[in-house]
Amino acid sequence: MGSSADGHKVAFEKYGVFLNTSTKRTHDQDTHIPGVIRIIEKSSDTVVEWIPVSESGEHSQFLYSKKDSNVNGACHTEEEMFDPGYEPDWAVISTVGTRIRPQEEVRAVAQSPGVHRQWAFSISLTELRSIRKNKPGLGWSYLIFISKEGISFPALHFHAGGTRALLKCLCKYVVLATSKKDSRLYLVYSHDSHALSQSFDELQLFDEHSSDLVSRFIQDPYAATFGSFSKVTNFLREALRPPDGSRHRPMREMSTGLDLDQQDEPGFEVITCQADLGQRPTVQRQETLTATEWQKHLDPEGRVQDVDELKKKIFKGGLCHSIQREVWKFLLGYYPWDTTAEERKVLVKQKTDEYFRMKLQWKSVTEDQERRNSLLRAYKSLIERDVSRTDRNNKFYEGNDNPGLVLLNDVLMTYCMYNFDLGYVQGMSDLLSPILFVTQNEVDSFWCLTGFMDKVHRNFEESQESMKEQLEKLALLLRVLDSALCDFLDSRESGNLCFCFRWLLIWFKREFSFPDILRLWEVQWTGHPCPNFHLLVCCAILDSERDALMNPNYGFNEILKHINELTMRLNMEDILCRAEAIYQQLAACPQLQRSVQQILGLAQEDATPTGTPSSGTGSGSGQGNSPQPLSPSQTHESELTDSAPHSLPDSSIEILHTDNGTMELAHSP
Repeated sequence: MGSSADGHKVAFEKYGVFLNTSTKRTHDQDTHIPGVIRIIEKSSDTVVEWIPVSESGEHSQFLYSKKDSNVNGACHTEEEMFDPGYEPDWAVISTVGTRIRPQEEVRAVAQSPGVHRQWAFSISLTELRSIRKNKPGLGWSYLIFISKEGISFPALHFHAGGTRALLKCLCKYVVLATSKKDSRLYLVYSHDSHALSQSFDELQLFDEHSSDLVSRFIQDPYAATFGSFSKVTNFLREALRPPDGSRHRPMREMSTGLDLDQQDEPGFEVITCQADLGQRPTVQRQETLTATEWQKHLDPEGRVQDVDELKKKIFKGGLCHSIQREVWKFLLGYYPWDTTAEERKVLVKQKTDEYFRMKLQWKSVTEDQERRNSLLRAYKSLIERDVSRTDRNNKFYEGNDNPGLVLLNDVLMTYCMYNFDLGYVQGMSDLLSPILFVTQNEVDSFWCLTGFMDKVHRNFEESQESMKEQLEKLALLLRVLDSALCDFLDSRESGNLCFCFRWLLIWFKREFSFPDILRLWEVQWTGHPCPNFHLLVCCAILDSERDALMNPNYGFNEILKHINELTMRLNMEDILCRAEAIYQQLAACPQLQRSVQQILGLAQEDATPTGTPSSGTGSGSGQGNSPQPLSPSQTHESELTDSAPHSLPDSSIEILHTDNGTMELAHSP
């Protein structure tokens, strides 16, 4: 931007930043001191400083004009510092006006030169521990800077906006990571300036739609994870690294006599010695569950008997293709396990009606309405783009006029109506594709998708807290299983396991062949043998590639490249055997750390799997499960659909195979 008198470079400058000297909500101008905030690059340091405007020699100030008010019959205009309720430079509709105050008027507000000198402050970025932001929608935007000594500076209110620009500029010098415990708190980590600047250029991590450093992964997880990763490795190692103290140190650095009470991180278990896990058992897969065996689990009225035993059989061998279409509806919560065949017919009719009411909501939007609905246009464009490239090498989806592509599009658009909060996020088309392939029915695939999303929806949330938690738990499991591998990955700056991001995000969809993923998913949906079994699948993959990964010539880029090249080369049955064997090995260990027991559901209290809620999913709760609570948006959506007309132009659509091998859409009442 420019240079100050002493030759230092001013990298950022923003006027209209008011320091609040009072913790109470007040419009008293004496408690709101106008000033300017700057980021200044010095020869050996970079600092953030705030100076009152009367001392800076520059007097431009922003005012906000309220509407005319009528008090005791007298109409007048108020012009004062008031809370507009949003950050003006990000508002869709703004009634906020700005003007430059005359110098005399500013002097009146500033009273006399030097009177506010005591409030000026400057802090080096190396001494900055965290930055707290305001709650969304509650007053104007403000930031509070907190030093490593625990000193909180007075809140800086950005009456003219600019918090995002300031944070974006700070990201050139430090890494900002959202606190796991408080989403309003940014934790500050030092980092190489050039590498970080290049990282933002490559990934565009802090654009106008982003509020978190890793939210770019949500917009395009595959390209971001395996395209740009190799270009910006330094940044990603820092961005995905948990807060200081939250990672386990290599075993070689641990001492066995460590007093846990002296640790700085409460709630975090320090592993002081390697538990003797014993010999890993040999596990064999079993035959798939046949249609005949499935029928034996149904009583005369169609209720499923011995559900837990049935799930164990599915876990051990999977399902034969002829019954996947029916059993998947139970596994994904569309059909409750304890319903009769007649009750399920009634349920299907109700769910079909509900689905098409939601579908009608977006189908009935006119072109004129769509022009004024940027969010709907964005979802529609993103879904169309993703559908056009989802599993196109599969015969079920090949060809430009394939009816399967139409159903993929319609189901995903309807899901946006079902879950307004989440909408559509890249990667969801990968989750729907196998489900539609198996059910070959629009309505059935939708409700099965909602059941699947109930299990993994946190993976797609912008905060990415679930993904971070899962990576941390995976690192802990791997540390217990193979400390030598973990030490090697740590030495190659790969200990955060960020290369497993895609595995966890869409449940290995891109790692295995299409038939294998059908088997893998139905095995994982059973919930056996433990919560978080998908983390053990990750451990099994890493275990199978241990020797290759521990190549002394491998660095971060080589490890990432090797993992990426495993796609479609993994043996699914072998991986499942390894994962189950790992579970049995850990479960049999009497000295297993409690934190690991909790991850695997072996502790006394119930453990909830990360990103995989244990409560019921879909339309009905399974046996032993409780229904999922509705979010406010889902409740609102339910009200909308209940009031929708029952006379609908659509009916349930199925894909039928004709005699000549082609496919066509068929409508069923």
